[in-house]
Amino acid sequence: MANEDLLKWLFEAQKHDYAAILLSNNFADDYGKYESIVGFGAKTIFQSPTDLDHFNGLALGHISYQYKNSIPNIVPTENLKESISDFSFFEPESAILIDRNGVKKTLGAEIELDTEIDLEVAQQIGEWKGTTEKEQYLNTVAKIREDIRNGVYYELNYCMQFSAEAVIDPYALFYHLNNLAPSPFAAFYKMKDHFVLCASPERFLQKHNQTLISQPIKGTRKRIHGTEYETIVELSNHPKDLAENVMIVDLVRNDLSRICKTGTVLVPELCKIYTFSHVHQMISTVIGELKEKTNVLDIIQSTFPMGSMTGAPKIEVMRNIDLLEDFHREIYSGSIGYFFEGNFDLNVVIRSLEYNNCVLKYSVGGAITYDSIAIEEYEECLTKAAGIFELMNKVKGN
Repeated sequence: MANEDLLKWLFEAQKHDYAAILLSNNFADDYGKYESIVGFGAKTIFQSPTDLDHFNGLALGHISYQYKNSIPNIVPTENLKESISDFSFFEPESAILIDRNGVKKTLGAEIELDTEIDLEVAQQIGEWKGTTEKEQYLNTVAKIREDIRNGVYYELNYCMQFSAEAVIDPYALFYHLNNLAPSPFAAFYKMKDHFVLCASPERFLQKHNQTLISQPIKGTRKRIHGTEYETIVELSNHPKDLAENVMIVDLVRNDLSRICKTGTVLVPELCKIYTFSHVHQMISTVIGELKEKTNVLDIIQSTFPMGSMTGAPKIEVMRNIDLLEDFHREIYSGSIGYFFEGNFDLNVVIRSLEYNNCVLKYSVGGAITYDSIAIEEYEECLTKAAGIFELMNKVKGN
């Protein structure tokens, strides 16, 4: 994908209420089929996994974290007024798919993309404020560790959110952020006046024919020029990161075993280090072969939400997340992706800006285990948030 193509697609997206641009940014991927998928305009909107069971066309969209409330045995979040649907995919009026070999396929109405465009960065962003004060965060981590000691759960992903009043151009901001920090599961997603600018490195779940692939991430280190080898070695051997990753792999194996044939759930990669534009990450790969007559609803309800953003055991930690966190995740730690010709590929919505009604939101979090040190976890959250703020300052300077 050339920068010129992305500019054209973003300019076209301005003309439609619904638009999605999914980018792999030329990252190597043994499982991904497409380098880019873009779609504009909504011919049909699907609001349930069941709607997609016998649909063979292209659908682009999202699953909100709050879709968990539709899954049996999960206690619904109370008093939640969402700004987006729990589950929404749209069949685009026009679309472009570019595979890993550069072969382009167009669907629907012909798109006449503008050839001379320029996206100016216009940002007015107020003070960023966190939902969670330092003392509150430290006290909550102490409670989580006590719950773990008492056997309530083993690991819980605890998150906080930052927000700021803002007037921005989301099209230009995504263009420049994607250039500064490309990621393998990036997405520009527009639902009328709600925008998600996603720089995710993580695949939640892919279906290719009868094979399911999940690639959870646990373990991250910042790339520092001159010390990359040492950083990779340190991450590869860090006991806490290894333990967290293996714990989530076991959770994913359990999820897949509910819908996959006995003996087919395998882990071809365990705790492998991948390097991206700004970070090194520990990623595992779990695969399985679907049982016969397993439908989309079965797959989503058996695997969603992803273990890397919840914890273990999943249902118990989700009950507690709703009690412990002081914001509603909505699309954060949900998923954005596509369905096409009976297959799908869905990311994990992390490292993502949300923009709606002149408010920007950015959420961060981390896995808490009994070995976690509260102040270090808090400072890690601040560091993660500072990373996007730093990138946005660079964009402003362009």
